[in-house]
Amino acid sequence: MLTAQPPPERAVVGNYIGEPGIPPEMLTSGFLSAHPDIRWRREASYSYNRKEYELALDQFTRAARYADKPSQAMIAEMYWKGLGVPQDRELGYAWMDLAAERMYPNFVIKRERYWQMLDAAQQRNAIERGQQLLAEYGDDVAKPRLAKLMQRARRETTGSHLGYAGGGLKITPMTGPLAGTGVTMSAEEYYADEFWDPQHYFTAQDAEWGSPKHGQVDVGELENVAPAQKATPHPEPTPDP
Repeated sequence: MLTAQPPPERAVVGNYIGEPGIPPEMLTSGFLSAHPDIRWRREASYSYNRKEYELALDQFTRAARYADKPSQAMIAEMYWKGLGVPQDRELGYAWMDLAAERMYPNFVIKRERYWQMLDAAQQRNAIERGQQLLAEYGDDVAKPRLAKLMQRARRETTGSHLGYAGGGLKITPMTGPLAGTGVTMSAEEYYADEFWDPQHYFTAQDAEWGSPKHGQVDVGELENVAPAQKATPHPEPTPDP
């Protein structure tokens, strides 16, 4: 039996809330440009917290194209409640069903609650409409979309001109929450497989969002990221690969 899980742990630097499983020093503009799932979810969360729902929906949808399950769940909530869009519970269920594709407990529980609140006709329609979403945003197409971008970015930034294959190269974050603090990290740390190799990256995501936690809590609203510090610049939009 699935039980609701506490929100994934996030590192906090001042009023900057990090990402589950990713050290804050990693969250540079370059890293976010190569990880549009995280980048667009963060942009969307800022917009959502400002109640700019139409903008937030567009940004969550951009993240959803790169297999970001939390963004897909937020889109589901917005359609279910009619935030920034006309209320559409069939579409809300379809998006939550997609968010639950990897069986993350909280999203599965929400999906089942949605299902129970639909009548038989709505359930049929929701399943039919969900097939269209699956074809565009399901893992079979969205994961390769992100993998292609991550692999290309890694190749472009870890060539011999950076000395990645050699020893001792240090990276100093020039953007992100630790810019200007003097923090450094090795290239091996920055370009570790869990952050750049698609298979390892998705395995790490599953561990953060889907691994069982101790205890049992009631399902609440999906967590939103607090606004970042003004000094943290957002990267320019990254074209789809």
